[in-house]
Amino acid sequence: MPRVARCVIAGLALHVVQRGNNRADCFFAPDDYATYLRLLQAFSSEFDCSVHAYCLMTNHVHLLLTPGARDSCALLMKKLGQCYVQYINHRLGRTGTLWGGRYKSCMVSFEQYVLACYSYIELNPVRAGMVAAASDYRWSSYHANAEGRSDGWLRPHPSYEALGDEPAVRLGAYRALCDSAPPQKIIDDIRKATRRGVAAGTVRRSRGRPGG
Repeated sequence: MPRVARCVIAGLALHVVQRGNNRADCFFAPDDYATYLRLLQAFSSEFDCSVHAYCLMTNHVHLLLTPGARDSCALLMKKLGQCYVQYINHRLGRTGTLWGGRYKSCMVSFEQYVLACYSYIELNPVRAGMVAAASDYRWSSYHANAEGRSDGWLRPHPSYEALGDEPAVRLGAYRALCDSAPPQKIIDDIRKATRRGVAAGTVRRSRGRPGG
């Protein structure tokens, strides 16, 4: 079966998910998470991708990013995936693949969906029962987007910046957004769009019936 072409437009945000092979773990120690983030920082700059949010779970990764060119995300994920697998294979003395095939992605263009995607990504560990609060999880961008502890390489999306004119106002508004959690119908739409590789917010229209 031929591959489905990804829906990508330069300058529009993408929600990206990559899972471990057979949903097995892809992070095994704190240094693994830290190495992945160092690679993400380096290659997002190299391939002109602005990263807005991320969450590294034990067996999968969520990213929200905006590609500067149509192929920026594909180039980033290819290099990132390859280099991280080489690192893990060398460290653990293993061979073979680590990822479960191609990454999944969907375009996120509507402001409501962008902000929902931010919080959906950073609340992943809470939904999984790993922590009681997003602030308790080390390997996500929540600390930057909700608490102001920026590491200097994340880039706020315009929808996030529109939450307030001052940093303190934006942080407070974003924390409130996370506390209320995104509407379930929007989360379901983002999940479906990511699986299908279509733009979030178009799933129901494309199928002609509610997609919730």
